[in-house]
Amino acid sequence: MIKKINVNELIPGMFISDFNCTWLQHPFLNNNVKVKDEKIINKICEYGIREVYIDTDKGLDVAHAQTEKEMIQQIQTEIEEVIESATEDTVHKKQTSFKEELVNAGKVIEEASQTVKNIMEDIKLGKQLNIETANEIVLKMIDSIIRNKDALVSLGRIRKKDEYTFMHSVNVCVLMVAFSKHLGYDDKTIELLGMGGLLHDIGKMRIPLSILNKPYKLTAREYDIVKVHVKDGCDILAQSPGISETSFLVTSHHHERLDGTGYPRGLKGEEISDAGKMAAIADMYDAMTSDRCYKMKILPTSGLRELYELRGIQLDDVMVQEFIRCFGIYPVGTLVRLKSGLLAIVIDNSDHNLLQPKVRVIYDANKEEFIRMPYEIDLSQSSGDGGADSITNYESPERIHIHTLSYLP
Repeated sequence: MIKKINVNELIPGMFISDFNCTWLQHPFLNNNVKVKDEKIINKICEYGIREVYIDTDKGLDVAHAQTEKEMIQQIQTEIEEVIESATEDTVHKKQTSFKEELVNAGKVIEEASQTVKNIMEDIKLGKQLNIETANEIVLKMIDSIIRNKDALVSLGRIRKKDEYTFMHSVNVCVLMVAFSKHLGYDDKTIELLGMGGLLHDIGKMRIPLSILNKPYKLTAREYDIVKVHVKDGCDILAQSPGISETSFLVTSHHHERLDGTGYPRGLKGEEISDAGKMAAIADMYDAMTSDRCYKMKILPTSGLRELYELRGIQLDDVMVQEFIRCFGIYPVGTLVRLKSGLLAIVIDNSDHNLLQPKVRVIYDANKEEFIRMPYEIDLSQSSGDGGADSITNYESPERIHIHTLSYLP
């Protein structure tokens, strides 16, 4: 059985199944380790890890610890309460439907990806950053998000592993724009935060590709090299006329953490700018929900749960909750299980209730067969088609071997 415990409760003989942090944030070659002695426990504490998951079938147990299932259910319930508490004025009002915005959003994503590639190639060649080109694409993203943010956010999830560095920059920009609009920032600040998101990882162009694309765990020395990308990025931006302080802070603070475990300066709490706190959330969320050369992605809903667990520890509590309210627990493209046993794909989120989206039914889990003629139901309707059904959980698309975004309008 999998249980989550505080590192202070670790004793020799336990088996750690997950360090509750990214692969780069712990010192071991694998994510599962047998606790042989106190030296291993001390090393875990030195790296600032506070909680871990243990497998009681492979090692010693702690009687009072929550099981993984109990913990996930508790967090899920708390996240749903966060979403339900969203007020009418904080919900993004769509100007057009998802389907209507999809074509335009596709063009914007394609142009943004090419723009980032060109910018990063220029940096590799020692050329100056083209601020005007970057700003033009940020403004196009803002326009698309104002019309319907779900289109751009959903398309941003389509990418290849070898495109991670480029598309990650595009997606963090998208998330920063949508998030800052949700928080009520003025148009100019939204633009500057978006610019910061687009350029936040520009320093990675100075990291050798052998390290940047390494499919295995980095050595301590390699990880130190990777961490220098923040300083390199700041140096590049400092030499680029037209970069605002807001955009600069996104780059300089996006790896800082509230508890001081971040880098490069180990800033704590209010020492970190609001731009940096927002960027930390957006950067971490996109990284977790993306396939990378050394790690498989997790589902968006699982990504939100991970963020929620880190609130008040590494990430700003209020901002994490607002991020969840902004994007909802079931983003467009999520595969969900309904109370009826049907599996459906979220195709649109209601402006009034993010827990009751419009879905397209594609699979009958009771009969274990695909629906020959997929159909749509609106779960927010109290009666009629879909009114009697509700979401009970989210599902992994890999389980029924589908690509969810191919079912979108």
